Amino acid sequence: MHDRIVASGGALVGLVLTAMICAQARLGGPDLPAMIAPIGASAVLLFALPASPMAQPWPIFGGSVASATIGILVSRWLGHGPEAIGVAVAGAILVMSLLRCLHPPGGAVAMTAVVGGPAIWAAGFAFPFGLVALNAAVVVATGWLFHRASGHSYPHRPAPVAVTAAAGRLHHDDIRMALADAGETFDISEADLEVLLSRAEEYAERRRAQQA
Repeated sequence: MHDRIVASGGALVGLVLTAMICAQARLGGPDLPAMIAPIGASAVLLFALPASPMAQPWPIFGGSVASATIGILVSRWLGHGPEAIGVAVAGAILVMSLLRCLHPPGGAVAMTAVVGGPAIWAAGFAFPFGLVALNAAVVVATGWLFHRASGHSYPHRPAPVAVTAAAGRLHHDDIRMALADAGETFDISEADLEVLLSRAEEYAERRRAQQA
C-alpha cells in the first residue's frame, strides 16, 4: 500500500507540472488543449509500474509520438469514421512493435488523432511532433526526477543475478525456452524474470536445507 500511495503522489505532482509546462508552451496552436487524455494512462504506468518494459522512456515518448503520427496519417487518408479508428490503432500497434516502443496508451493517442476534433485535425503534424512530444517528454522527465528522489530505478535496470549454488542450476536459455513454450507475451523483461526465478531458487534451497 505504501508504494501505491507514493505512486499516487508522484502522478499528482508529475501531471500538475506537465500541465503547467505544456500550458505555457502551447505547441500546436492555441485551440489545442495543453494535454492529451492518454498521457494520464502513461502516468499510471510510469509512476505505479516503473519496472514495466512499457513504462520506460522510449516506449512512452516514442510510442506516443509514433501513434499520434499514424493517427494523423490515417485521418487524412480515411477520415474520422469507425474504419479509420480501427486502422489507426492497428497501425499504431504495428509501428510501435517495429520501433520497439510498445506503449498501451499509444492506441488511445492514435485514436485521439482520428476523432479528436477540428483543432487536432487542423494542427496536422504539429499534434504528434509538438503537443504529444512535449507531453511525453515532460511527464518522463518528471517521472525520472520522482523515481530518483524516491529511490526507484528509472529507467529500470534489472538487478544483477548473484550466481549461487541454487541459482546456478537455472540458465538464461532455460527461461527463454520456457517463455517460447508459453506462447504468450508477458509484461516483464527476461532479465527481471531471471532475477526473480534465481532468487526463488535460492530461497527454496534454503528452505530445503532447514527442513533436512
